[in-house]
Amino acid sequence: MKIAIVCYPTFGGSGVVATELGLALAERGHEIHFITYKQPVRLELISRNIHFHEVSVPEYPLFHFQPYELALSSKLVDMVKLYEINLLHVHYAIPHAYAGYMAKQMLQSEGINIPMVTTLHGTDITLVGNHPFYKPAVTFSINNSDVVTSVSQSLKEDTLRLFDIKNDIEVVPNFIDLSNVSNSFTDCQRDLMANEDERIITHISNLRPVKRLMDVIEIFDRIQQEFPAKLLVVGEGPDREKAENLCRSKGIQKKVVFLGNSNEIDKILCFSDLFLLPSEKESFGLAALEAMSNGVPVISSNTGGLPEVNKEGISGYLSDVGDVEQMARHAISILKDDATLATFKKQAKEVAKTFDIKNIIPIYEDVYQKALTYAT
Repeated sequence: MKIAIVCYPTFGGSGVVATELGLALAERGHEIHFITYKQPVRLELISRNIHFHEVSVPEYPLFHFQPYELALSSKLVDMVKLYEINLLHVHYAIPHAYAGYMAKQMLQSEGINIPMVTTLHGTDITLVGNHPFYKPAVTFSINNSDVVTSVSQSLKEDTLRLFDIKNDIEVVPNFIDLSNVSNSFTDCQRDLMANEDERIITHISNLRPVKRLMDVIEIFDRIQQEFPAKLLVVGEGPDREKAENLCRSKGIQKKVVFLGNSNEIDKILCFSDLFLLPSEKESFGLAALEAMSNGVPVISSNTGGLPEVNKEGISGYLSDVGDVEQMARHAISILKDDATLATFKKQAKEVAKTFDIKNIIPIYEDVYQKALTYAT
């Protein structure tokens, strides 16, 4: 099958999922065409079954904002015709499903019928899509997709609640490629980040307010009062400076390391003892799943799709958004002794196995077959 994948090529969860999905599909013999404005960050190797097509947006003085959707839909039309692509899989309703629909219409006028699968990831629904300016376009795009999937049951319910959706929505969870989770670190080099007696706590995100980075600092502050600990903050975003100031005001700045964006997530998680994700909203919680796959238990909020990923009392604990006191107590209960920590690490890894990409890829292949049937 020849599949065009449209996604954001960034560090964000949807781009990572789309890229990993394409790579796995290529390994199963499908021909994958990534179509976006920049090579996806995890697309490091172009192989025989992997192709990347850059969307260029010419700048015209007439436009205050350059029309990416127009450029993308035109590129899709050209690539479908040139490579005889069978199916579009677009990640995010806006702008990708909207551009995909326009491409479908242009192709249809030339007698080419191509189905489109739209995967909803969260922000396109709960934040951008629910804005009055975009709501009609999001509703239209979802209802005019051949098949719609969402990454969690929670996101599906949010979509049906916020929009007038006529289409069915299938839940296909995010995944982790466990074969890529490195077990080769015989020495995780913990001493680079912490002393032997220190617990290592980690948070990975885009450091936006929705991730509640200040809560991460508050939770860690309570942990480090109980026993020696280090906090590693991975990512870049608008709340970094505010968090650094909070650390200084608490006098814990030497115990908190801001690492910025990193391509060594597995290595960082290798020597981590606990992962904090107290987000205000999470449609799935891919960062939590990545932590669990590396044997790192998770302390998280109970919002959105997180309870579908982080299993209470098994892979970690869930608390109400903003309840830093309970999150800290749960964290301390996991970290208090080596035996308890080892149990939670093992359990976290076991839960992660249910989200292995090998279990999810066949579901997407069934979705594609369904979409192809609808198009004929």
